Amino acid sequence: MKLTISVAQVRVTQSRPEENLRKGESLIAEAARRKSRLICFPEMWTTGFNWAENERSCRDHEKMIDRIGELAKRYGIWVSGSTLALNDQGKVSNTHILFGADGSRRGTYRKTHLFSMLHEERHVAAGNVLSVVDTPWGLTGLAVCYDIRFPELFRSYALMGARIILSPMAMPHPRLEHWKVLVRARAIEDQLFMAGANQVGSEDFGPGNTLTYFGHSCIIDPWGETAAEAGETEEELITATVDLARVDDVRAKMSVLKDRRPELYKL
Repeated sequence: MKLTISVAQVRVTQSRPEENLRKGESLIAEAARRKSRLICFPEMWTTGFNWAENERSCRDHEKMIDRIGELAKRYGIWVSGSTLALNDQGKVSNTHILFGADGSRRGTYRKTHLFSMLHEERHVAAGNVLSVVDTPWGLTGLAVCYDIRFPELFRSYALMGARIILSPMAMPHPRLEHWKVLVRARAIEDQLFMAGANQVGSEDFGPGNTLTYFGHSCIIDPWGETAAEAGETEEELITATVDLARVDDVRAKMSVLKDRRPELYKL
């Protein structure tokens, strides 16, 4: 089955959800015009990472999430991205929601690996459940940014039958080379498609702590080849049509998943 995907590489304006959503709508409309069935946005794409403000506004932000669903329905396209949300216990979480083209929340994944280098665990509650979503193009796994460094999560999705994994990102310099290797490695070792949507621009985390995101949003196929890739500094909407049958072809030619020896692994 062929799937046309758009990935939105954007500059997120911190604590300005209305502004970010207006930009998001224009990109959703353009992706729909390109006949994409799915558009992927970066991590925390409606608010950025001003945690103090996010904690104050999180409950109101639930209305913003509903509006994203309305846009998905209006333009008839699936929408993926990580946003500020409350979990089932009413705690702030970094949440990847996949909306169907009917506007419904078809999949929810709360970031399980929190980025201790920037003390994310002080501000959000970690998720405890993986998420594979049944979509018209096949089983789809949901991840968020730092998860890319934990291959066990992606292997779990592959063993569950995922054919593509969507990963909203907010990855900054100086880790560009890490990103290039990791996203391709996850695609190759698990023999599936990877779609990574990263931010561009800079974000201020306080005195002496400004991060600059490096873009390079991409779609990588199960052989590690690049279907589409954005540049390093500019906002872009990249689009590619991929054939999900390539997952079966690659797995048939090189039976990595079948050749595993899980009885030997001490995890």
